[in-house]
Amino acid sequence: MMFALVLGAIFAHKLGDIDRDTVIRMVTGPTGLWMAWYGNRIPKNVIPNARAGQAQRVAAWSLVLSGLVYTGLWAFAPIPVAVTVGTGAVFAGVAITLGYCLSLRDKPKAV
Repeated sequence: MMFALVLGAIFAHKLGDIDRDTVIRMVTGPTGLWMAWYGNRIPKNVIPNARAGQAQRVAAWSLVLSGLVYTGLWAFAPIPVAVTVGTGAVFAGVAITLGYCLSLRDKPKAV
């Protein structure tokens, strides 16, 4: 689907229907939607360990939210802002997930 979108955007640009900035937004923005879709799929896996399930839910939420922020920025913000803040949003989602997983290691297990 994303490949067809890229080819369609390039073809429309060559015809003169859309400008270069629109092509960049159409090619880059859907990556955030893909991240949000994948984050939505994460909790559907069955995990027998409660801590792994907690980490899985945090990873899912951070991936969905950072993907939606990324897509929203690429849709509406100026391109330099979308690059900087969008990349920061993705890194923040990864950092939140990693930080939460590392914090679970330090907590004692329930008996």
